[in-house]
Amino acid sequence: MNHTLSIQHLHENNYMKISGFTIIKNAIINDYPVVESIRSVLPMVHEMIVAVGDCADETRAMIAAIGSDKIKIIDTVWDPSLREGGKVLAVETDKAFAQIDPESDWAFYIQADEVVHEQYYPTILDAAQKYLDDKSVEGLLFKYTHFYGSFDYVGDSRKWYHREIRIIRNDNNIHAYRDAQGFRKENRKLRVKLIDAYIFHYGWVKDSTTMKEKINNLSKLWHDDAGAALTAELFDFNEFDSLERYTGTHPSVMQQRIANKNLDITLDISKKKMPFKKRVLYWIEKKTGHRLFDYRNYKII
Repeated sequence: MNHTLSIQHLHENNYMKISGFTIIKNAIINDYPVVESIRSVLPMVHEMIVAVGDCADETRAMIAAIGSDKIKIIDTVWDPSLREGGKVLAVETDKAFAQIDPESDWAFYIQADEVVHEQYYPTILDAAQKYLDDKSVEGLLFKYTHFYGSFDYVGDSRKWYHREIRIIRNDNNIHAYRDAQGFRKENRKLRVKLIDAYIFHYGWVKDSTTMKEKINNLSKLWHDDAGAALTAELFDFNEFDSLERYTGTHPSVMQQRIANKNLDITLDISKKKMPFKKRVLYWIEKKTGHRLFDYRNYKII
């Protein structure tokens, strides 16, 4: 299927409007694939709001260099006092959301280490169109693939969240929740539809030095400068409970990054490193496809 033609047809006939929005700070220091993230959403939206924090690197110039007239950069300052629970991430997300076009029907939220595979464009747009006039649907719920260590391994245990809301109504009563992993409307969970589309999460794909530095930098969003810091020189990618090999394709926007990154990591994924109870729940999920006793940051309708 020609994804580009189908997307152009949708936009040209004015069926609906979708805005994209994201936040970022120090993408170069922390090696976020934010350029690929933004580029993966651009074909589906008529504008992309990028809230760029007070960076210590050239993140803003990197975003501007994407060169799309859809991108609208807003400059923000992250409040260091909002550390508890990562609240600053929700505050910054709300700043970006507040800047989207009032005429947009939907808002597509993407985090700086998340990428959409082009194979899901038709599914995403079809779902947004299908539920456009059904106001009981307040968001669209995506499935997740979490890469770990390299582009060849994915986490398949319960420690990895497997669903999150990434498209929401353009409703000023909706706000980012806690550390902006999800959303709430008037302090309740959003009513959503699960769609058959995946978000590819690359936040744990880095060399061991950068991974360690990123974790220490992120810990400062939840703690003071000394809180939860890793003291080891390198991050140990062998500390996992369960992985499997990834056999699918990566988004086209990731191909150059993958070619440039020499992440030749070999991990022994033959054994599951989890206590008995989690092993049983893992086995049930693999056999049935259902995740029992899972925390849901949403209400599926």
